Amino acid sequence: MTLNAVIPLALYVHLPWCVRKCPYCDFNSHAVKTSIPEEDYIDALIRDLEAELPLVWGRSLESIFIGGGTPSLFSADAINRLLSELRARLNMRPNLEITLEANPGTVEQDHFIGYRQAGINRISLGVQSFSETSLKALGRIHGADESRQAFATARQAGFENINIDLMFGLPAQSREAALEDLQIALSLGSEHLSWYELTLEPNTLFARFPPTDLPDDEELWEMQAAGQQLLAAQGFEQYEVSAYSRAKQQCRHNLNYWEFGDYIGIGSGAHGKISSPATDTVIRRVKPRQPEAYLRAFSGKTSDQEAAEIVSQRTLNHADLSFEFMLNALRLQKPVPKSLFSERTGLPIKVIAKEINQAIERDLLEETPTHWNATPLGRRFLNDLTGLFLKDH
Repeated sequence: MTLNAVIPLALYVHLPWCVRKCPYCDFNSHAVKTSIPEEDYIDALIRDLEAELPLVWGRSLESIFIGGGTPSLFSADAINRLLSELRARLNMRPNLEITLEANPGTVEQDHFIGYRQAGINRISLGVQSFSETSLKALGRIHGADESRQAFATARQAGFENINIDLMFGLPAQSREAALEDLQIALSLGSEHLSWYELTLEPNTLFARFPPTDLPDDEELWEMQAAGQQLLAAQGFEQYEVSAYSRAKQQCRHNLNYWEFGDYIGIGSGAHGKISSPATDTVIRRVKPRQPEAYLRAFSGKTSDQEAAEIVSQRTLNHADLSFEFMLNALRLQKPVPKSLFSERTGLPIKVIAKEINQAIERDLLEETPTHWNATPLGRRFLNDLTGLFLKDH
């Protein structure tokens, strides 16, 4: 294994609190019980980052993504302080993409103006649906009118790059209703859409008590095909399984994940991936999941050694690297350069030659001298394709 290339670096910041836990959500989010300890949490984030810095000395950030939870529950002053502290400690590329997730039910004009002034230049609105019936079934705290207003508020605050998150395959949802959601989002003029199927994830309320009126696989496929056709007709390019953008305004942060770039993860439950050419290793680091445990770990009352022991860390082996690269890269709609595999994993292509041949034989993958590309069948059965690269450890 040899890592020679300079791998792009991003930063993910996790703000874990939300108003109410949605029944489908498997993210590390926690309903606010009384109030959010904003100042203490920002303090902890900075100490967390400082513990990560020795792993990335000299490298520059390509993007920042502030996710949750519901980051828009945090005040503009808190976000401003966070970004100021980050700038003081990290090298940042010019025109850095800085995204903040927002729930339409927590949007205020002054907040958005403050976020823009702080340096946020991309907003991601968790709309999920414009149907009142669907929103109620999903346990969302906002209504369709609030979503429209949130979008208008973001525009008025000066945001020129807004993503709308939408789901399809919702309880009792028809193909026509799924397309209506897309048409409303398109009418607002969003630059980016994340449009993905509702899935029943383990350890969620929906997993324990699944809705009985979900669309079947054939209906889901028809929804997806019709939606993709509509989006293409409206000038949206699909560049990943569930990501669509106008005028090449792709999410640079998420592209870094899918191209197996590096990222620092700070915040409760945050994951990071860092490559080290000096040691030819790639490590994953995970922070304490519960906000209370995270705050204790980075409270300033624990020693650096004690905080380090609370962070979970493991070195990826060759099987991990091969699988994780293909799992991410094959989500992209464009062909995957073979050179990227060796650049990002440090491994020769021959380590996955058997799996590549199996995928080609099953008509799931196409190969040229320089690239791999999922076939239409491979895109429809992507889990089967990527599963071929899951080796025994």
